[in-house]
Amino acid sequence: MKPKVLSLILAGGIFLTACTPKEKPASVKAEAAAAETKAAIPVRVMPVAKIKISRTVDYTATIQAFEEVNMAPSTPGRVDKIYVEVGDRVQKGQKLFLMDRSQYYASKIQLANLEKDLARMDTLRKVGSIKEQTYDQTKAQYDVTKTNVDFMEQNTLLEAPFSGIITGRYLEEGELYSGAPSASGKAAVVTLMQINPVKVTVSISEQYYPLIKNGMVARIVADVYPDKELTGRIFRVHPTIDPMSRTFRAEIQIPNGNELLRPGMFARVYIDMGEVEAFVVPSSSVLVQEGTNDRFIFVAEGNTASRRIVKLGKRFDDKVEITEGDLKEGDNLVIDGQARLMNGESVEITK
Repeated sequence: MKPKVLSLILAGGIFLTACTPKEKPASVKAEAAAAETKAAIPVRVMPVAKIKISRTVDYTATIQAFEEVNMAPSTPGRVDKIYVEVGDRVQKGQKLFLMDRSQYYASKIQLANLEKDLARMDTLRKVGSIKEQTYDQTKAQYDVTKTNVDFMEQNTLLEAPFSGIITGRYLEEGELYSGAPSASGKAAVVTLMQINPVKVTVSISEQYYPLIKNGMVARIVADVYPDKELTGRIFRVHPTIDPMSRTFRAEIQIPNGNELLRPGMFARVYIDMGEVEAFVVPSSSVLVQEGTNDRFIFVAEGNTASRRIVKLGKRFDDKVEITEGDLKEGDNLVIDGQARLMNGESVEITK
């Protein structure tokens, strides 16, 4: 072989050797593979399904008088007489207080004179001695005065519109009622309440609106009587939803024959909604977002963990109801290993 050809062959071999990559060690290969593929986290799952539960919702409320009225005259004036004291029980139609009647008596005398004039004019009108127009003017004046007298009669001697108990007296006899709120904050002479029955008003989530009906039974427990459970009935459901709180109001009437309950007492109200279908899951499967009140769960979608925000309802021992959230029957709920998961991580379902 010629020296020149041999030199070319040797130069080519050296070039190929320099261009061929060196094989990496096995440890380096393993590290690279681990970096490329993170190991799947082993988890246990259970398929979720709706079950029938007895739905009872509970609320806190304040006992209210079934009816309450702040009794006041229609116009300012001096209080002549007050017939009741705080704590007095009154019957419907019973006198409560009397205002100064000077103007009432003057108007009553004027009415009596007009009544006489009208009677004389009626006789003269029938024989044609006065014009019809003159009679009509006097008749109109009489009607206006009579209406005014009737109004003053009702608004100077005030009577109880219903049977109840006097819970407030804000003026004394001889004082002037001005129409402005007194030191008690009431623009009234006395306050009358009906406390048998009493009522409570609760704000209920809009999701229960189709279920709440008049006549439904509710259980009431006052904090001052923890061992006594009273029964009431819904008698009024308000027809609108509050757009801010997404709730509606329902009023519950409570018999109070022994008058254990008094307006202002704190009470707890329980309303039985009957049996409903709901998701009930192990409470341990529900996690809390750190620093917030947000609850969430993990669902295995194939081999991937999917994080779902949920809202909780009633608790049943070690289980809890899911009332809101992206959850459907057949989803694989992660019940073990969820604390180590992040959204989108790979999982390996184990038994």
